Amino acid sequence: MLHGWGDNSASYQFVVDALEQSWHVLALDWRGFGLSQWNNDHYWFPDYFADLDALVDHYSPDSAVDIVAHSMGGSVALIYSGVRPERVGRIVSLEGGSLLDTNVEKASGKIRTWLDQVGEAPPHFRSYPDRAAFAERLVKDNVRLTAEKATFLAAHLTVEREGRWEFAGDPCHRWANPTLFSVEAAKSIWRQTAAKVLWVEGGASFLNNYYLGREADYAERLACFQQLRKAVIPDAGHNLHHDQPERVAHLIEEFLREC
Repeated sequence: MLHGWGDNSASYQFVVDALEQSWHVLALDWRGFGLSQWNNDHYWFPDYFADLDALVDHYSPDSAVDIVAHSMGGSVALIYSGVRPERVGRIVSLEGGSLLDTNVEKASGKIRTWLDQVGEAPPHFRSYPDRAAFAERLVKDNVRLTAEKATFLAAHLTVEREGRWEFAGDPCHRWANPTLFSVEAAKSIWRQTAAKVLWVEGGASFLNNYYLGREADYAERLACFQQLRKAVIPDAGHNLHHDQPERVAHLIEEFLREC
């Protein structure tokens, strides 16, 4: 199970608790998030491919793995599955393949912003007086999140620094990325994916608005995968594993059993 940007492995606990069968689940904290070591410097997407490759080689050197991945984690997993098609058997992508293309006309501005940032003081995350305040912020950002779930997430998403509580991640993640991401390049990789894919969307996700008027482009992205099934979870936003963990768990098990 691979988490998204600004999250960590513990956020999958709600889904794991809702699984009916017994599964061997491994969940990592991407570098610079959760309990993983920080770069204290820039983070590049290819590093995530290498981290996943090392994880797969370590835990399953002789057989393909099944992957459940959210958001950024899903983007990493889907590209990895095209680069190493023999290493991935099945993928459940939770809002994970909807990569937003970078406008090439904005290239110079992105590089300029990056240059300006690296010359400034190190970035930082907002601090809170206690974990309860951080939990309140989570509920404010996601109205579907219960107070109980927010309290659990706050306990795993924060760390104490100088008497205040901050997000448990490297602030360098906040630096702008000067490299452009090409969706056309991603499509060429996705077409090499041999894994069966369950593409899960949140019915109330912000990505739905992004693709209004871009339906043809979206359909073309989905068509890149040879074996894809799509599911939509109503009353769930982008963080659907927080909003509807029981439904997510059901879809995962149904998909893995049938395939």
